[in-house]
Amino acid sequence: MMAAEAGAAANTLAAYRRDLEGASGHLAGRLGEADAAALRDLGKSWLSLARSSVARKASALRRFFGFLAEEGLRRDDPSDALPRPGTARTLPKVLGHGDVDRLFVEVARRLDEARSPAHLRLSALIELLYGSGLRATELVSLPRHLIRAEQPYAILRGKGGRERLVPVSDRARAAVAAYAATLPKDAAWLFPSGKKHLSRVRLFQIVRELAMAAGIDPERISPHVLRHAFATHLLEGGADLRALQTMLGHADIATTQIYTHVDSRRLVELVNQRHPLVDAPPAKS
Repeated sequence: MMAAEAGAAANTLAAYRRDLEGASGHLAGRLGEADAAALRDLGKSWLSLARSSVARKASALRRFFGFLAEEGLRRDDPSDALPRPGTARTLPKVLGHGDVDRLFVEVARRLDEARSPAHLRLSALIELLYGSGLRATELVSLPRHLIRAEQPYAILRGKGGRERLVPVSDRARAAVAAYAATLPKDAAWLFPSGKKHLSRVRLFQIVRELAMAAGIDPERISPHVLRHAFATHLLEGGADLRALQTMLGHADIATTQIYTHVDSRRLVELVNQRHPLVDAPPAKS
């Protein structure tokens, strides 16, 4: 159901599987028959976990019991007995413009040193992460010919199987073209590695290695932090929140609204500069 009807991504399916298998192990394999008392006991075993972990596990189980009830496999749904800790939506880590500049200076330094396939690949990866706001999984699994030199956008199938239009800057297209010229013509992936494509773990390592070389604390950066930087810097520049939602591929605009943490002074400036009544004469009293 999660794969066919909800269109859940592979990582989401894997997380659900882990949570359901863990709960089933705690209940000696009798998860499907668990009553409210058993679920309260299960919830107590999560006391040492972070609120976000408890919320995720409880959500997976509620979905599971809801499915059983809808399919007629159970007459009741005991999932109300599960804890509801809620989640505190934390602000994303953000890189300043200066930090991003240092990353690109280091990329340029390496290209000046040698336009090797490894350096060209690094340039393409960083340009797409910061310039298009791609998720790590989306980036490493890009098909070889999806990004074209003459096309300033790409149609991408992202999280949950949803398609979206992703902007691709002139810089990113140039970086991809230079790197793609080093690939075999029959390559299936833009970033191949072995028999498949570059892994998310290796991408994470590449980004942190670059940060260290650029004089940035590697603990402050990851592929997802560069996606955050893409969103935050666009919003600071006056991007529309709905447009940003589309570019990021968020199903719910509430997820996109986390980026409105930009400082209040900047928001006031945007209103004063961009509101349609800025140049209108004041109303007479």
